Amino acid sequence: MTIVAPTPLRPMPALPGAYEQLELRHARLSRFDHLGAMLDWDRLVNLPVGAGASRAAALAELESLIHGLRSDPALGDLMDRAEQELLDPAQQANLREMRRQWCLGQALPADLIEARAHATVACELAWRQRRSADGGRGDWTGYLPLWQEVVRLARIEAAYLSDALGLRPYDALMQRFEPGMTTAELERLFSNLRGWLPGLLRAARQRQAGWPIDPDEPADVDREAQLRLHRDVMAWLGFDFERGRLDESAHPCTAGVPDDVRLTTRLSPGRVIDNLLATIHETGHALYEQHLPVRWRSQPVGRARSMAIHESQSLLFEMQLTRHPAVIAELSKRLTTHLGAHPAWGPEALQRRLLRLSAGLIRTEADEISYPAHVMLRYEIERDLIEGRIEPRDVPALWDEKVVAYLDADPRTQPGSGPMQDVHWSEGLFGYFPCYAVGAVAAAQWMAAMRCQLPLDDALAAGDLSPLRGWLDRSIWSQASQIGTVELIQQASGAELDARHYKMHLERRYL
Repeated sequence: MTIVAPTPLRPMPALPGAYEQLELRHARLSRFDHLGAMLDWDRLVNLPVGAGASRAAALAELESLIHGLRSDPALGDLMDRAEQELLDPAQQANLREMRRQWCLGQALPADLIEARAHATVACELAWRQRRSADGGRGDWTGYLPLWQEVVRLARIEAAYLSDALGLRPYDALMQRFEPGMTTAELERLFSNLRGWLPGLLRAARQRQAGWPIDPDEPADVDREAQLRLHRDVMAWLGFDFERGRLDESAHPCTAGVPDDVRLTTRLSPGRVIDNLLATIHETGHALYEQHLPVRWRSQPVGRARSMAIHESQSLLFEMQLTRHPAVIAELSKRLTTHLGAHPAWGPEALQRRLLRLSAGLIRTEADEISYPAHVMLRYEIERDLIEGRIEPRDVPALWDEKVVAYLDADPRTQPGSGPMQDVHWSEGLFGYFPCYAVGAVAAAQWMAAMRCQLPLDDALAAGDLSPLRGWLDRSIWSQASQIGTVELIQQASGAELDARHYKMHLERRYL
């Protein structure tokens, strides 16, 4: 008789702890977010007009699924248990961001998420088709019914979030883009800017009164040559084309995820330099995304801190860096290499073109000094719209009134200058616009901090952008969402957000 020893039982694998389960769930969510970003990018770049309804249905289905996963009540129990576990500081920050996202998701019903997806896709397609009508003012009559539905749903969303967060409706919507931002804080910043920007603008315009007239740009520049130029400049700035690409859309934007960043730009005829600036702006966004920490890319803490910080990156590259004399000289060379010699992009003409102050009424083409005015007038309109003090039909007249007040210009003198010029309202992004003004102020603060810590101007004169990128990587990009916006600004620059850096920068450059 043979006695066989029993096979020893393999130990059961330990069940993952609550925090580990949360990481696994959010890694899955990040993959769904990636799919959604690709659908959105394709909608902006490739979608045929007749495919709008089916794409809206697909996006609504996916957004409902993501919303259900992100607001799952079971996550609340897991987060409560995870708080009792031993976590390192990065994990604690990740748990904090998980809870913030969960609370926002819990506040909104699934049917609202689905209805919003349908409404915004339909409205964006209508905006794309109608924005150039009426001499560039847009076909407001045809657009209005679709936009009214977007506004109606945004007000419902604001009410739900207001109840959940204990904030006024507009403040509640801003939490999606800039956690912690309030109207009271914005008013302090905007009051400061209103106090000195108009006088600075007048003085700078007087100083430029004797400047020669800029040569006209050629109207027939080859589109493919422009795209080669844009890709060349993007690569010089540091964009990794193995993890991203550039395409065209009606409104420049950045979409995707850190390892799959999709930029879009516009190629408007006769606007070669403005087109290039739009791409440089989006490249600032893309560099932030591509440099977010690899370890945390599937987790909430690995996301960009906020849209104000995001816009500080795009505006740093577009406004601060691109108008530096050494960078202007480099761009002049690249314009000539790709597009041939032309008076409009000789070094001196290009410098005047980039520094010239104008009464331009297009936000994305605004000069540095008037840019905050474009943001403030949009903020005031959307705040009053969300909180019911005005209705969608009132916006065109109110827009014209505020353009006169803020920009001292006739709003009917420039094609494309009306309230349909930006895509944000069509996509229901109410609460986003203030991030541009905060970002412009922060960008000046980043440059001031870099100049204190680095031989920045010497590096730029040598065509070397690596010190600038290195500082941004250490101070902004690698931090992701480990700390809040206020703490990030303090940590990176040594001071809280202060508009005096923006004022000093503008005075030094323009006066």
